[in-house]
Amino acid sequence: MEFTTLWFILIAVLWAGFFVLEGFDLGVGMLHGLLSRDEAGRRAVLHTIGPVWDGNEVWLVTAGAAMFAAFPGWYATLFSGFYLALVLLLAGLIVRGIAIEYRDRVDGAGWRRTWTVLLTAGSLTVPLVLGIALGGLLHGVPIGGDQEYAGTFADLFTGYGVFTGITLTVLCVLHGATFLALKTSGEIRERAHRLARRTVLPVGLVVLAFVFWTRSLADRGILVNLVELAAVLAVAAAAWAISSSHDGWAFGATTLAMAATVASLFTELYPGVMVSSTDSAFDLTVHNTASGPYALKVMTVVALVLLPVVLVYQGWTYHVFRQRISADR
Repeated sequence: MEFTTLWFILIAVLWAGFFVLEGFDLGVGMLHGLLSRDEAGRRAVLHTIGPVWDGNEVWLVTAGAAMFAAFPGWYATLFSGFYLALVLLLAGLIVRGIAIEYRDRVDGAGWRRTWTVLLTAGSLTVPLVLGIALGGLLHGVPIGGDQEYAGTFADLFTGYGVFTGITLTVLCVLHGATFLALKTSGEIRERAHRLARRTVLPVGLVVLAFVFWTRSLADRGILVNLVELAAVLAVAAAAWAISSSHDGWAFGATTLAMAATVASLFTELYPGVMVSSTDSAFDLTVHNTASGPYALKVMTVVALVLLPVVLVYQGWTYHVFRQRISADR
């Protein structure tokens, strides 16, 4: 396997890993004001992600850094063309981080209500903006022969891009609901169950539409590939697990659904990394945007050493904080 292909796969894995791990705490952020009736309940909901939410964001930073190092041409075009969208993303991440840290610093209903609204808005903004940006990679944006973005901020809001953002956002809501059902007890768990049961079918239909739209856009025939099939089947499995109250299986199924949905976009994109809506001859690919073979070889060795360390550390963190949480604890 060529190093360019290997690093494209690694970057796809990093993006999928980010949405799997950050996806449920984004969902918790969007749902925390909905699933709890009082302050004790909201605090309990936020305690479920308290030890892990900031560590999950490392995957986003790593994905950006890997794109910069492995495919500098892709990174330069993406980050210059999507500049305002990335500013919105950064604002969303900052606002939700501050809200989690500061909402309990001062006693006062108005203070906490303000941070609750900001946390909900920030948690909604992140998957929506990232989804629009990722959808734009496959749909196509104005890119010239010099590999420079030639459009405006409005050109990012394509129909497919917005639908990709909606797909990832509703998946985060379902993923967050199954996580809360797994991590809480009492009334919060019952509410999370109820929400998951009510949303799993609409989310499944959205994922199904996304898969066929993605397939159609890539113009690779009607039959879906294995990754896209896994995304649809995973939501169906989540529906069964939620209805039978198998919390662990439900969370595992939404984890697979999220990973496969993100991965399906990259499988249809390869060997391209950004499609040009100006002329297909201007498409960015893994070959015309990659770093030199020596740089990719060194990066591969570093990744093989450090990636297991990160995985072990995060796995240990989730093991330590595995207990269920209730409003009275």
